[in-house]
Amino acid sequence: QVQLVESGGGLVQPGGSLRLSCAASGFTWDYYVIGWFRQAPGKEREGVSCISRYDGSTYYADSVKGRFTISRDNAKNTVYLQMNSLKPEDTAVYYCTAEIYSGSVVAGCGEVDYWGKGTLVTVSS
Repeated sequence: QVQLVESGGGLVQPGGSLRLSCAASGFTWDYYVIGWFRQAPGKEREGVSCISRYDGSTYYADSVKGRFTISRDNAKNTVYLQMNSLKPEDTAVYYCTAEIYSGSVVAGCGEVDYWGKGTLVTVSS
């Protein structure tokens, strides 16, 4: 059974940084994509970033490009989202996601097969 457990959310001031972690377990496939979606109050869910276990390729939404960095530690089965220069509009519940897929994500993240429960990030002074 696939499990995705997020951690690292919290309250941060504008311009600050946070690092989210996603501990993934239960995969029986060799290749998959781990990503991050977010949903702000009253807004649609938005794909933020993802990373492919197949080739290490990454994807970022335009809204976070240059500020967020996704990375992975295969030994720990953990994916990180380093968020810098945070803005109030980054406030949202951040969900770790997984897609069973063996390919590149340079063009974008695909359909999500599994969701974590989410962690709240609040950017406010």
